Amino acid sequence: MNEITAQETFMRVKDWAEEDRPREKLSDKGLSALTDTELLAIILRSGSSSETVVGLSRRMLSMAGNSLDSLGRMTVQELTRLKGMGPAKAMSIVCAFELGRRRTREESPARFTISSSKDVYQFCSHLMMDIPHEEMYVILLNRANVIIGSFKVSQGGISAAVVDIRLILKPAIESLASGIILVHNHPSGNLNPSREDKQVTTRLKEAAKLMDISLLDHLIIAGKLWFSFADEGIL
Repeated sequence: MNEITAQETFMRVKDWAEEDRPREKLSDKGLSALTDTELLAIILRSGSSSETVVGLSRRMLSMAGNSLDSLGRMTVQELTRLKGMGPAKAMSIVCAFELGRRRTREESPARFTISSSKDVYQFCSHLMMDIPHEEMYVILLNRANVIIGSFKVSQGGISAAVVDIRLILKPAIESLASGIILVHNHPSGNLNPSREDKQVTTRLKEAAKLMDISLLDHLIIAGKLWFSFADEGIL
């Protein structure tokens, strides 16, 4: 039996079976025809001497529970634990997901009217997508409940964000906001407000009232779900 060389073993895109040729499929049928695995294969560009890039993409997606949401949360270090996934490939995946997040941010309308907790979630959920720690944002509104600004007020550890009431009220006063909404995430996925969450809400409501500013809501976001203090009647 003749010895098979590495060059003969390496499988280029044009040598694959039709179902393993995502670039040709993209050219012939368009983006919508591609599976998640095929899209990832195009980003990765190449496999290894023992595995096609489609096979590598399939294993990578399987490692994330076949969930793009879970895959998008993975770091370069986590991805490189997968056999055949070097730092360059892992960085390509991480950067692709980051571009998607940045596009979502740009799509948020400049003037957005808040009429429900769902509106708040839709406006700011992308800011907290995939981050493993707590972050807190403040949304500023005029008397018509139109957003006139938003900013990050704190970034904390996995358990709690540190909040300075003065850092919230100063820009609210300077922008002549009539109302504010507090929003933060729970990376753990637990939607229930902590004792600290309730304390911060009470402190901010009382301090804002002195400045003739209303705390309209405090939203806790955990993935695709949210908890609204206003909706629950505990504001």
